[in-house]
Amino acid sequence: MTWWKRHICAQPDRVEELNSLGFVWERLQSEWNLVVAALAAYRTVHGDLMIPSSFVVPHGDTSYLKGTWGIALGNTVYRIRSRQQFVNGNAERIHQLDMMGFVWDVSEHLFERYITALRLYRSLGPVGQNVRSNVLQVPSRFVVPSGGEWPPELWGYPLGDRCAAVRQKGLYVKNSPMRRRALEDLGFQFGGNASLGWLNVIHAAAIYSEIGGRLLDVPQSFVVPRPSERALRRADIEQREDRYEGWVFYDDDWPWPEYLWGFPLGQRLKDVRIKGLYLRGENAGERRAQLDALGFVWKPAMGRRFPKTLQPAEVEGL
Repeated sequence: MTWWKRHICAQPDRVEELNSLGFVWERLQSEWNLVVAALAAYRTVHGDLMIPSSFVVPHGDTSYLKGTWGIALGNTVYRIRSRQQFVNGNAERIHQLDMMGFVWDVSEHLFERYITALRLYRSLGPVGQNVRSNVLQVPSRFVVPSGGEWPPELWGYPLGDRCAAVRQKGLYVKNSPMRRRALEDLGFQFGGNASLGWLNVIHAAAIYSEIGGRLLDVPQSFVVPRPSERALRRADIEQREDRYEGWVFYDDDWPWPEYLWGFPLGQRLKDVRIKGLYLRGENAGERRAQLDALGFVWKPAMGRRFPKTLQPAEVEGL
């Protein structure tokens, strides 16, 4: 009560201000009222009650009542959470904090925010996720944009950075198998971007192999095309070795999923051959076998062209 005596009882103007607000002058009730007033003001200023432990209500800040200036609000919040100070056995005060959006479990709150952002990322479209294999892939630098279908409370959220921290440091999931399972059910991969990149490679390679008659001999310059990049003249195959020309499909038969459009399959497979990309570690043998099954050419001939036999669904008359 030392702070109370020094900053309230010895300050008549502050006592008068509190009286005008209808504060109840009984033991601890008045101090509680100040805490509530400080919490309400903090939420108005910052938008939430995630108060740093070191936060002290600044003197002279008119966003807060004078009577709350100097309160170690961060430490007070810590004591409310850890020791139930002010609220032990007082359901009315607990309800009062709940209505303000008080965060009782910071770890759970942060995890819920993270998984909410992941669910929204997945629901907003196929870009960034491997639909066929149910993999959720978030670029490491992805930050939730402002506007669109994202709620304001998530704007600016560094989702990509959080995903990296979950994989590398066990953020949110350390010693919590239930949270880990919730992320896995959502399609989150704990293996990291190398594993996710391989899934893209093998999916694109499987489609290319099927189109090419079970032969995976991909020119280095090949990039998975969008439907708008289709050629309508088979002669282009003869003229351009570095373009996906002449493989013509009906709109309904376009074989490449949207999340692979623009994927540099040729360069990735070159790196597989020359650098052993994706072929290190315990999965190396299995991945080599996958490529072999697709007809991967480990030593391609120089100056090769795209295959003239177009499969599937060649357009008649071209």
